[in-house]
Amino acid sequence: MKTDNPGFATLAVHAGAQPDPTTGARATPIYQTTSFVFNDADHAAALFGLQQFGNIYTRIMNPTQAVLEERVAALEGGTAALAVASGHSAQMLIFHTIMKPGDNFIAARKLYGGSINQFGHAFKNFGWEVRWADPADPANFESQIDDRTQGIFIESLANPGGTFVDIAAIAEVAHRHGLPLIVDNTMASPYLVRPLEHGADIVVHSLTKFLGGHGNSMGGIIVDGGTFDWSASGQYPMLSEPRPEYAGVVLHQTFGNIAFAIACRVLGLRDLGPSISPFNAFMILTGIETLPLRMQRHCDNALAVAKWLKGHDKVAWVNYAGLDEDPNNALQKRYSPKGAGAVFTFGLKSGYDAGKAFVEGLQMFSHLANIGDTRSLVIHPASTTHRQLSEEQQVAAGAGPDVVRLSIGIEDQSDIIADLEQSLAKI
Repeated sequence: MKTDNPGFATLAVHAGAQPDPTTGARATPIYQTTSFVFNDADHAAALFGLQQFGNIYTRIMNPTQAVLEERVAALEGGTAALAVASGHSAQMLIFHTIMKPGDNFIAARKLYGGSINQFGHAFKNFGWEVRWADPADPANFESQIDDRTQGIFIESLANPGGTFVDIAAIAEVAHRHGLPLIVDNTMASPYLVRPLEHGADIVVHSLTKFLGGHGNSMGGIIVDGGTFDWSASGQYPMLSEPRPEYAGVVLHQTFGNIAFAIACRVLGLRDLGPSISPFNAFMILTGIETLPLRMQRHCDNALAVAKWLKGHDKVAWVNYAGLDEDPNNALQKRYSPKGAGAVFTFGLKSGYDAGKAFVEGLQMFSHLANIGDTRSLVIHPASTTHRQLSEEQQVAAGAGPDVVRLSIGIEDQSDIIADLEQSLAKI
């Protein structure tokens, strides 16, 4: 790609890719192989010693995966990226790189239910503590920081409520205390929000959602912003101290502004093993090519649906930042002027039972635990994704008993609304 300073849509199609040098294939090939041949013993030694970049074993890296990583890093404005098996895998590797037993991190309490479960339960087995904070109140994050706090985690656009978070304000808190800000940008995608431009240091995605976009492939990715000084405080020894498994290499000193992505790969992915398959990397790459077209259609459709629901007599409330009267509208216009995303929640006046009945009465919408598909999707979080939480925790996460979550697809607006209308009529 020779274009100087290419635009977003151009990057979505071309970043990281070039015709295959051997065959001339235009599409990135699926390198469906477990391992790669070394030129000689010295070449192998250089690869294993981190003295040279190259492919060793698909658990660690693969050429198809490499194109995906470069493309998403370009779209987010990062220095490097690491693609892995899922969004949960990506989160695990991030915290594995910065946390030690007994350490803690501060997380926004409005998160995807699976992240709440991972942070609050599974991470305890590593000796990592999560402390919950109100994403609407940056001071709430600051009040919980102590000398064992290693980072702050938020979603740019919170799941399931579709509320925007003041990234810059929370970044200021993090950086004042010498901590990295980690932002899950899954719901917004870099088409709508680029967290690194607002002070984030690390961006994470579930590639399964909007970036892949077609509900057919699992994946996750970590994007290194290249801005955080991992050596300043001595709190991050995996980056700032000599690594015995690599003959004393100090990763931050050696790799500079791509050191975090390297550490996640060679200290986390190498040993914990949640690698993405070459086929899934290929499928997600293909999906990314149409990301700007899909995301704008998602946003336009979602706004039309939210306005329609707002006027329905069986609907108690609609939480969509794209509505002018929504309390989150100012943040949406500041951080995401192209649109408010595809995912939002609303409440039915009849509560929990009505929510379940409504979901079951839909015909075109798919009832499943996913977002970011070309198809319109629906779920009742309190009885599904957030069921493991107490009612108090559900309400705090924006997934109370009356809440229905919609992920609006790219179908015709009239057909989406007609399906909603026929199901509401049955309640």
